[in-house]
Amino acid sequence: MAPSRVVGDVVLLSSPAAIAEEEEEDAILQQLPASIAKLSLVAAADDQHELQQPEAPGGEHKLPESAAAAPPRGELHIFRSKLPDIDIPDHMTLPEYCMERASQWPEKAAIVDGNSGKVLTFGELDLLSRRVAAGLVTLGVEKGGVIAVLLPNGAEFVTVFLGAAIRGAIVTTANPFYTAAELQKQIRVANASMVVTQSSYVEKLRSLQDDSSIQIMTVDKHVDGCLHISVLVEADESRCPVVDIHPEDVVCLPFSSGTTGLPKGVMLTHKSLLSSVSQQVDGQIPNFYITSHDSVMCVLPMYHIYSLNSIMLCGLRVGATLVTMAKFDLPLMLELIQKYKVTVLPAVPPIVLAMAKNPIVPSYELSSVRMVMSGAAPLGKELEDAFRARLPQAIIGQGYGMTEAGPVLAMCLAFAKAPFPVKSGSCGTVVRNSEVKIVDNETGLSLTYNQPGEICIRGPQIMKGYLNNPEATAHTVDKDGWLHTGDIAFIDEDEEMFIVDRVKEIIKVKGFQVPPAELEALLISHEGILDAAVVPRKDEASGEVPVAFIVQSPGFHLSEEEVKTFISKQVVFYKKLHAVHFIDKIPTTPSGKILRKELRNKVSLPFQN
Repeated sequence: MAPSRVVGDVVLLSSPAAIAEEEEEDAILQQLPASIAKLSLVAAADDQHELQQPEAPGGEHKLPESAAAAPPRGELHIFRSKLPDIDIPDHMTLPEYCMERASQWPEKAAIVDGNSGKVLTFGELDLLSRRVAAGLVTLGVEKGGVIAVLLPNGAEFVTVFLGAAIRGAIVTTANPFYTAAELQKQIRVANASMVVTQSSYVEKLRSLQDDSSIQIMTVDKHVDGCLHISVLVEADESRCPVVDIHPEDVVCLPFSSGTTGLPKGVMLTHKSLLSSVSQQVDGQIPNFYITSHDSVMCVLPMYHIYSLNSIMLCGLRVGATLVTMAKFDLPLMLELIQKYKVTVLPAVPPIVLAMAKNPIVPSYELSSVRMVMSGAAPLGKELEDAFRARLPQAIIGQGYGMTEAGPVLAMCLAFAKAPFPVKSGSCGTVVRNSEVKIVDNETGLSLTYNQPGEICIRGPQIMKGYLNNPEATAHTVDKDGWLHTGDIAFIDEDEEMFIVDRVKEIIKVKGFQVPPAELEALLISHEGILDAAVVPRKDEASGEVPVAFIVQSPGFHLSEEEVKTFISKQVVFYKKLHAVHFIDKIPTTPSGKILRKELRNKVSLPFQN
């Protein structure tokens, strides 16, 4: 084994572990998830993730022929960032921290509304945020009060979020496209006293208007029975409150299902979000190197923690300009990149897929883009390579996170100020000031290099807990402070993390594990397949078998047998597809994750192609 340092029961891994003696193939298959077999990788998913093999010399992707020996019982193997830890501020609130340098560039554009062209400068944003805080006090919103924000991307989202944080209030973010019942449930569980939204969504909130404890506010048109945003943005900024805010005070309350169960309120504190942003963009060698010279595309919804954290908050911290879009529209996005010379493009796999395959892309001038960060769902090597052919000047890489983790756990080191070489398909290395361990789900032992297990993380950015749900909190964050993600990954000798799949989504065929991500990546590598998703179908003989849903590329007319044969030639017998269904579109969430439950329901019923 490579050199390591033992401190008590802890083995700190700071250099690659040697691979153990080669074992017989059948023994490996019995001991390891089937995903340790030869893979070629995936594109997009509903909480899906992929295993991308480390790249061997010459560009061929291969797995280690055998895994490193399991650590002796009781030893704890910890992985850390390859970058040095930093001093994370512990004396500031989140809005103070994010807007700390705003006075350096008061006339610089902070937010450009891509739909309207309206520009909000950093000076104006700072002023409006303080006015919002003052207005909230006037409306009776107390410290610790909850405000629900149901808004698309735009200046109003940012000003309300910052103003609420200055007030010491809590923002719960929600998808405006939720049904009335879904919105009402979240608003009531969060105990929100105010809902800030657009006039077009008020109808969904009618049932709340009879509740005198909940105020509804619109940001565009005036609506009878509702407040208007003018009462906040026209408030007297001199009345902006000075609030005693503790780092452990909650500032944001997104909802997440976590590893299991129904959506729960995730309590993210000022310390959580500040730490996460700092881990990405602060220090002499930032992991996510963006500056005030950058223009960042903000098409991913701000109500999603990925966009809120890594785009909005990180962008504000460094003084970058955010170019916002209310919703994804490929031609408009390409036009905005061209017009505003966007340099950083945070994306999700469906956006990467569209840019890699849509024929209109080459007609736009996109040479300004220097960095493309894909997150929220996995991105496979084939898709990365196809995208790179379209934007050869841009660095493309991935990050990995979970709402409960604040959210960023790992990030591509090609994004760093002093970039490292990285492998296609890796979701990065552990962020600074954090610890990660990979745990065997059956034995509970922590694992070393090249062994797949559950990712557990410990650091200042993880959630305080689930709102009013100590049982779920204890299930997710153990007594030693390790947050259990429910995601399976291995870390290679270069400290790069490769996601295998969600624990609950791995398909079990006769006891062998089949990651949907692996098959999806292979499917998308076919020129006739535009998009794909793989889900399990119950089977009497095998327990479960994989079935695929396919969106064909324009001009192709593949048969079910052709697709099955294409896959069967590349995988071990138990990974072969048992059925192929052709559909017009893979159902996904707004953040790009596959709605697997919807597809599983389809395969449980008679299905007509």
